[in-house]
Amino acid sequence: MNRNKCSQCGLVNAEKDEICRRCGTSLIGEPALEFQGADVKPKRSIVRRIIWVASTTLVVLFAWYISLLASSDPLGEERQKTVEKGVAILDQNGFRREAFVLRNLVTYRQTDNWWNRYIGHHDAYAATNFPFEIVTLYPQFFEKTVDDNERAAILLHEACHLFGAGEDSALKQVWLDKQRLGWTSEKYGSISEAWNHTKQLTRNRFPQFFNCGPAEQPDCFE
Repeated sequence: MNRNKCSQCGLVNAEKDEICRRCGTSLIGEPALEFQGADVKPKRSIVRRIIWVASTTLVVLFAWYISLLASSDPLGEERQKTVEKGVAILDQNGFRREAFVLRNLVTYRQTDNWWNRYIGHHDAYAATNFPFEIVTLYPQFFEKTVDDNERAAILLHEACHLFGAGEDSALKQVWLDKQRLGWTSEKYGSISEAWNHTKQLTRNRFPQFFNCGPAEQPDCFE
């Protein structure tokens, strides 16, 4: 038999009762006890949902990060010192934000992780995995660059990626700021493969940088 529960005092009354036997409160319109909350499932609050989604995302990202490290080799001590020299040059020339990230937040590797191998690269000097702040430095970064100044320019390019910039934005910033690093055609144009490669890539994407003024300068930022 169905029962009516008083909303005031909690007494369970007979179904036919219209007023509570204990306190006299009207029971008309009160739901039957058997059906009260029987089909109602507690709803997960928005805050709990957000926390659940955020926690799951963090777990996935952490697992991804660990897999990237596990599938690649760390940078050796000597090469790490070479990187530190390049970062120091950036710091000395006013790129303090980039230098801070490169010095304190980046994990450097010397071989490709599984993700880099999957997407591939074309004769790159370095590769960055954003937002994991992993920078892979390939042998040519150490062997085909002219000096620490040039390596600083390449690290500046990767620092742009560490902040989420795309390839075009990274190329643009390095070309606009190369004078601050002394990475110019006068010093490197005839001896550096990296300089000429960067120039060609920049020319392909920003031809307006190489044809300006009445004299049609071959480089508008030098």
